[in-house]
Amino acid sequence: MSFSTRRFFSWRRTAPVCLLGLSLAGCQSQTSTATTETTTEAKTESDPAATPTGAISTASIRKYLQAVSSDDMQGRKPFTVGEERSTKYLADQFKQLGLKPGPDGSYFQAVPMVEITGTPAATMQIKGNGQNLSFTYKTDFVAFTQREQPQVPVSNSPLVFAGYGVVAPEYKWDDYAGLDVKGKTVVVLVNDPGNAGNDTTFFNGKAMTYYGRWTYKYEEAARHGAAGVLIVHDTKPAAYPWSVVLSGATSPKLRAQTPNKGADKCALEGWLTMDAAKKLFQAAGQNYDQLYAAANKPGFRPRPLGDLTLTASIANKLRRQTSRNVLAVLPGTTRANEYIVYSAHWDHFGVGKAIAGDSIYNGAVDDGTGLAALLSIAEAFQKAPQKPARSIVFLAVTGEEQGLLGSAYYAQHPPYPLNKTVADLNMDMLWPYGEMKDLTVIGYGQSELEDYARAAAKEQDRYVLPDQTPETGMFYRSDHFNFAHVGVPSLYASGGFESRTRGKEYIAEQRQNYTTNMYHKPADQFDPSWDLSGIAQDAQLYFRVGQRLAGETTFPQWRAGSEFKGARDKSMNGR
Repeated sequence: MSFSTRRFFSWRRTAPVCLLGLSLAGCQSQTSTATTETTTEAKTESDPAATPTGAISTASIRKYLQAVSSDDMQGRKPFTVGEERSTKYLADQFKQLGLKPGPDGSYFQAVPMVEITGTPAATMQIKGNGQNLSFTYKTDFVAFTQREQPQVPVSNSPLVFAGYGVVAPEYKWDDYAGLDVKGKTVVVLVNDPGNAGNDTTFFNGKAMTYYGRWTYKYEEAARHGAAGVLIVHDTKPAAYPWSVVLSGATSPKLRAQTPNKGADKCALEGWLTMDAAKKLFQAAGQNYDQLYAAANKPGFRPRPLGDLTLTASIANKLRRQTSRNVLAVLPGTTRANEYIVYSAHWDHFGVGKAIAGDSIYNGAVDDGTGLAALLSIAEAFQKAPQKPARSIVFLAVTGEEQGLLGSAYYAQHPPYPLNKTVADLNMDMLWPYGEMKDLTVIGYGQSELEDYARAAAKEQDRYVLPDQTPETGMFYRSDHFNFAHVGVPSLYASGGFESRTRGKEYIAEQRQNYTTNMYHKPADQFDPSWDLSGIAQDAQLYFRVGQRLAGETTFPQWRAGSEFKGARDKSMNGR
């Protein structure tokens, strides 16, 4: 999980005695509320007795977690020896388990990337309306580009204000209505219109939609032909301070290589501080607070910012290389051409600045825990006496910490058809602090997969908890999102708010300690004192969800109103 994807955290995890350490055999099977069609085959395949005793245990989690987060893996950074070692280890484990390679006969999916180290000019010049402003890099703005060119200039580009930069037909909202932005630089607000008020029926209220993501705003501006796009940073609706923007924007960025070398992207992408934005609007003869209020009301229309123009440039150093996703498949018995994907990211930050004498960023929790769960689930499926009717894909993706790159590449170049992909079950950062009573579902209300999760949680004597910070847009900030983006229903859930034995305060203290002292630091390394029973518990729950999906003939659906339903409907119509 990464600040490069502008993330702050909601956390998750838990299990009953019948699941933990003994077997799933003693648990009573639940019938999913998400489907109405259940076949005899489905009942057989979803029987918990099909799980071998001890296949998912604290011992298996410990074995895999120690291996993937060891110093020998050198922090698992793409393009380093750490990538070679960690991806080879994963492929070797899949092979030893007897899982099949991908459809091309390999356990690896090549992911071509380019590393762009961009250095903007020291100042950004704003002219017009008798004004001549000079904004300073890092203090007033940050800028970067996805265009693979040594020099990327933007000269005398007219400035326009487009509200939130959102085009959302389902909400009858178009911030670009009647505005030609070709060759212009668009200034937009952070988050989405629903975040500003208290109306839960307006967009998703305080809960961020995909339209609130900064990545979406860059994409939408590019679709309209803009030369540049600048997001106004506001700490509260952004849910992170300017320092987070700064740290993410000023480091080298990995991007997926594209045939047109990023020519379809805006030349300039970036952020303005609030102070700089207010100066900009004032120079245009506009009042920021008044424009902000107008942008939050239905019927808002975008407008030019006087005759102000922007001039800026970025010098790039480019390095092209190929990383790789690791994948394996357990072929289904009777519906082998339908697929359930389990995903976790293998990458972290490699060897970097030493802290307290340690320079290896092991990434044990982030996301060694997800990898350990992935391998344990793969082992459980392989050892089950009855194999699943549908095929199970185990996917460890690259480049998550750089912006969900590996999962995006998989979704854009799927080895298995997306309209035959039943669901993605994603695991990212599981807590090593023992069993939990809750199962926190990120993006609660999006799809029927949460009904499957609820049934599995009930078997473990757990309760389902919706995302506790929906305004931060967590659903859009891990690898499952790229599956959702192309219409595949996705689940991202784990325990993380209430310890079964120590309560809520204990977990809150552990989360805070991790965030402050370990997150994205060398201190995120394996600790022998960790209680891994909660991770095993989450892995067992995910196994049950996948087991049930694998035995059914129906496909889970997005809820009405989900922004991903349209993509799924279109995809399924093409089956």
